[in-house]
Amino acid sequence: MYLCPGGLKGKEGREEEETRAVEMASHSQVLVEEKSSVRILTLNRPNQLNALCLNMISRLLQLFLAYEEDPSVKLVILKGQGRAFCAGGDALPLVRDIVQGKWRLAANFVTYQYTLNYVLATYSKPQVSILNGIVMGGGAGLSIHGRFRIATENTVFAMPETALGLFPDVGASYFLSRLPGFFGEYVGLTGARLDGAEMLACGLATHFVPSTRLTALEEDLCKVGSSDPSFVSTILDAYTQHPHLKQKSAYLRLDVIDRCFSRRTVEETLSALERETAHQEPHDWISTIIGALKKASPSSLKISLRSIREGRLQGVGECLIREYRMACHVFKGEISKDFVEGCRAILIDKDRNPKWEPRRLEDMKDRMVDQYFEKVEEEEGWEDLKLLPRNNFHASAMATPKL
Repeated sequence: MYLCPGGLKGKEGREEEETRAVEMASHSQVLVEEKSSVRILTLNRPNQLNALCLNMISRLLQLFLAYEEDPSVKLVILKGQGRAFCAGGDALPLVRDIVQGKWRLAANFVTYQYTLNYVLATYSKPQVSILNGIVMGGGAGLSIHGRFRIATENTVFAMPETALGLFPDVGASYFLSRLPGFFGEYVGLTGARLDGAEMLACGLATHFVPSTRLTALEEDLCKVGSSDPSFVSTILDAYTQHPHLKQKSAYLRLDVIDRCFSRRTVEETLSALERETAHQEPHDWISTIIGALKKASPSSLKISLRSIREGRLQGVGECLIREYRMACHVFKGEISKDFVEGCRAILIDKDRNPKWEPRRLEDMKDRMVDQYFEKVEEEEGWEDLKLLPRNNFHASAMATPKL
C-alpha cells in the first residue's frame, strides 16, 4: 500500500494510475488532429528534437493500425513540432538499461520500433511525412518507408549511427541500398548530412515544397476524400519545386563516391579515398569523409557496410528481421561495447573522444562481423523479430531519383 492524494491504494489501483500516466504522456507527445477524412499526427517533444521514446512509438503504432481499419480515414499526415521532424530514437534510456544489465529492455524498444517501420512500409493508405527540419536515424524510419516524403529548405537528413557505435537500422539497409550507385554506402558509413534538394535528387524525398507553402499544402491535403494515392500525388505535384543542388553537393560527385564506396571492404574504401586526394583539387570534401570514417566505430563501419550490401537483395521485412538480430548483439555487448561508449562520448560526457574496442578496422575480424548476423544463442526466451502479417507493399516506397 502507498499514500497518494486520493488516499490509500493497493497494487491494482497503483497499476491503473501508472497506466493512465503513460497514456497521458503518449497523448501529449503525439498530438492528433482530425480534419474531415484526414488525420494529422504531430510529434511533440520539441525540446528533445522529437526523439522517439517507447510511449511515442507505441502510440503511433496504435494510431496507424486503427486508421488503417477505419474506412472514414483516407490519409495520414505526419510532422514534427519545432525545428525537427524527428532526430531519431531516444538513446539514453536504452544505454541506462544496457548498463544495468537489462539489454532485453532495449531490444523490446526496437521490437516496437521495427514493427512500426514495417507497418509504414506496407501501409494500405497514403502517408505524407513533412520533413521540415532535422530527420535522423529513427526519424528516417518513420518517414522514408511511407509513400510521400516532403523535404523543404530547412531539411537536414543524416544516419549518424556509426559515430555512436550503432549501425543504420530502422530498415535503412533497405532504403539506403536502393539509392543510386553506392550513395547509400556513403550516407550510411559517413553519417553525411543531406539537405532537402539532395534528398529529392537521390530519391529519399518524393517532393520539395518551400516551408512558406506548407500551411496551404496541408489545407489542400485535408480536402482529399479518397485513399487513392494519385489524388494526393496531384496535390503535391502542384506545390513541388525542383531546387538546384549546391555546387559542393556530394550528389554531384557520384563518380567519386561510386569509385570508392563500391569497394569490398571499409579498408579498401579508405585507401581509395586517400588515392583520390592525390588527383582531386580541392579535396576538402574527401578529407572530411576520410576524417568521418576514421572517427567512427570500426565495428559499426564493418557491420553497416555488410548490412547495406545484404539489404540490396532483401525485402524490407527481411531487412528489419536481420537488423533486429544485429541490434540485439549490439545491446548485449559481448562482441563490442561500442554503443554504450559512443553514447557516453557523444551524448552523455560530450567529450567526443570515444575509446572504441576494437580500436582499428583490421582488428575487427570477419568472424566477429559474422556474429552480428547470427541468432542470439544461449539466451532464454530470445526469438527473431516476428512481424505482423501484411498484405500490402507499395512499390513506390523508394522514389525515382531526380537529377
